[in-house]
Amino acid sequence: MKKLVFFVKSNAVMLIAAVAALITSIIVPPDEKYIDYFDFRTLTCLFTVLAVVCALKNVRFFYTVAEWIVKHFKNARLTALALVYITFIGSMLIANDMALLTFLPLGYFVLVSTKKEHYMCVVFILQNIAANLGGMLTPFGNPQNLYLYSKFDIPDGEFILIMLPLFLIAIALITLATVIFVKPEPLEFSGIEKKLPIPRVVFYLILFAFSILCVFRFIPYIFALIIIPPAIFIADRTALLKVDYGLLLTFVFFFIFSGNLARIDAVRELFSAMLEVSTLGVSALSCQLISNVPSAILLSQFTDNYRELLMGVNIGGCGTIISSLASLITFREYSEHNPGGAGKYLAVFSAFNFAFLFIMLGVSYILI
Repeated sequence: MKKLVFFVKSNAVMLIAAVAALITSIIVPPDEKYIDYFDFRTLTCLFTVLAVVCALKNVRFFYTVAEWIVKHFKNARLTALALVYITFIGSMLIANDMALLTFLPLGYFVLVSTKKEHYMCVVFILQNIAANLGGMLTPFGNPQNLYLYSKFDIPDGEFILIMLPLFLIAIALITLATVIFVKPEPLEFSGIEKKLPIPRVVFYLILFAFSILCVFRFIPYIFALIIIPPAIFIADRTALLKVDYGLLLTFVFFFIFSGNLARIDAVRELFSAMLEVSTLGVSALSCQLISNVPSAILLSQFTDNYRELLMGVNIGGCGTIISSLASLITFREYSEHNPGGAGKYLAVFSAFNFAFLFIMLGVSYILI
């Protein structure tokens, strides 16, 4: 029973997506048009990037690099900034959920080893916001970015120009919040350095570069599927077992759900009318109810205004605990270390996230 409860909590978004897909499949029975629902390029790129990231994580690459950086800071504020920035940058390279799975344990280790556990709630929340907003700049930084980038065939330069102003504002806000809420208390850090297996690290970094080239369409994505999984299977098959298949299945289910909704006339007319009023506002609000990835997949069926949709589903990752899968990952990680602190965490989380959401949304309306 406990295993079932844990599975449901860990895969809540995927299970909701599965139920939504099932219900709409009753309304729109499966037929030959279902195959057109799926964006195989997005699924392939997401799978290969996650697989390489898991392999790098298994050899402690991200952890070791982050640990080396953090050890060079001498007080709690600078260390917190380092943790937040590492997560921020990491989300641009390895996706927001993987950045949190990699760097939240580091944050816990650093705070506990330096006896600064009282900052854990704030630091975890700021890492969460950094992961959601840091990933907005690159197509592969957030899963919804990868989908919209592929769906609308957005040029690389235009994608970055759309998100760059919000990205810079996010950096400023996250830095300000960290400086305000974490004091410059002195600390001593004593970590245990472990040597990296350099040949394997180099091999995985080459695979990672290859997967990114496929994301940016320099190489046909089918080559990523042909080369990367077999290579990782030979080098470290456990990495393939650690891929977040729940995230991939979530995409599959929501492709079915959104594809079916797009074929229901009443639903199509309703969403089209709402998005004509404000694509930005509707997309950000939708994230608060059904999370940012399904919002991107669903709303993309009813609008061609990818600029506002892209902005909305990225800043919409801030807000409620369900607005982003990354937020659920952070909550789960914090609850494991502080079983009795869930209530306090949710209160502080909501205060920070809605503040970021309203500020970023206000700035976005000015930009458009």
